[in-house]
Amino acid sequence: MKKLMLLTTGGTIASLEGENGLVPEMTADEILRHVPGFDLPCKIDSKALLNIDSTNMQPEYWVEMAKAVYEHYEEYDGFVITHGTDTMAYTSAALSYMLQDLEKPVVVTGSQIPISFKKTDAKRNIADAVRFACEEIGGVYVVFDGRVIQGTRAIKLRTKSYDSFESINYPYIASIYKDHIEYTKPAHSPQKKKIKLDTSLCTDVSLVKLYPGMKPEFFDYLKTQYQGIVIESYGSGGIPFQGRNILEKLDELIECGIPVVITTQCLEEGEDIEIYEVGRKVNQNVIRSRNMNTEAIVPKFMWVLGKTQDPRKVKEWMETPIADDITF
Repeated sequence: MKKLMLLTTGGTIASLEGENGLVPEMTADEILRHVPGFDLPCKIDSKALLNIDSTNMQPEYWVEMAKAVYEHYEEYDGFVITHGTDTMAYTSAALSYMLQDLEKPVVVTGSQIPISFKKTDAKRNIADAVRFACEEIGGVYVVFDGRVIQGTRAIKLRTKSYDSFESINYPYIASIYKDHIEYTKPAHSPQKKKIKLDTSLCTDVSLVKLYPGMKPEFFDYLKTQYQGIVIESYGSGGIPFQGRNILEKLDELIECGIPVVITTQCLEEGEDIEIYEVGRKVNQNVIRSRNMNTEAIVPKFMWVLGKTQDPRKVKEWMETPIADDITF
């Protein structure tokens, strides 16, 4: 019989109506009591880590989750983490970096409607997450609306719909039906490895979305406040150099030893700064994100900067695929 651990962190799934709207208040045991009996031979233990709206999620809480999995790793066959949807993609990516060489599934799920409500997607999502946590597969995954998404590839695309999450620039791992799981490609049994916990983080990372009219002087402030900067540029990833010269400020950042990641505001297909002049003029020491999601870039950047401040090593680590976060 499989033995699973349910770790709860709050979110919509655990919310009740409060004086000022929905507030996470339900305990782990209360959540489980709302779920009908599973048709799987498994035993579930539960542990409450947090009880917060995921809007209040912080990097320090990622560390708590990673440590909880690591500390109980030998006792269980799989893990399910319930989480609010707003920052779930950041958390699943962060756990993908902090928990290396997993040979068991760590499944993150939640819901758009509280589990205590008559009409809710929570019961199905938990049941699906439990089913997938019983699989012979290693890694961090998001399970939502019957789909399994690689932990570094999830994005919340919709604010209300049950199918709020999509897998961006990467195929879905599997689809979950009532009586079976259908993999996109044959699942490989995880190789026997010893789990590694690496929770080093430097949270001094800024995410900047470019827009027409942005003042270049804004980057002078960032230079004094952050150890790393992610720039969401347009299209394939070019940087403006006419009118308001952002490119000049990017060069200044790199000359000061501050690593800069270039990504795109477009959800799909990634950056390619080699196509246009506005991309080819970009400093060659910039970090290429390729087809990574912003929700993976930010925690990966924090994780890498937690290990080294050497710009060359930061670039090497950031551009190295981990947990399938980069595929070209």
